[in-house]
Amino acid sequence: MKEKLMKRITDQYIKSFNEFDVEGMLKNIHRDVVFKNIAGEEVTVELNGKIAFKNQIDQPVELFEKREMKIIEQKFGDDMVENHVDFKGVLAVDIPDGPKKHDLIRLQYTTIFKFKEGKIISIEDIN
Repeated sequence: MKEKLMKRITDQYIKSFNEFDVEGMLKNIHRDVVFKNIAGEEVTVELNGKIAFKNQIDQPVELFEKREMKIIEQKFGDDMVENHVDFKGVLAVDIPDGPKKHDLIRLQYTTIFKFKEGKIISIEDIN
């Protein structure tokens, strides 16, 4: 897949993420998508299929008042885009035994998008 197309698709996904546009995020997701959140060496979340992924991305819509994923660095490979990301979000709710409503959350992590048939087939968030 060409870099230009992969960049357009991932940029559209991130724009939709920042705007809480779940349908926009799903626009270029393959029906057999696999999503993983990886902390250190441990897979903390693994989802298979577009429906399971949609259910997961619906949840943070109510968790944050505002959120922004910003690409710091982007690398391209064969059918793959690696984004180093700066994330910040303002909580809309209190987290039990954690941050409170209106607190700013900041994270830096890597997101790897892999493609199949012109759609995102794999997303790995690596902390």
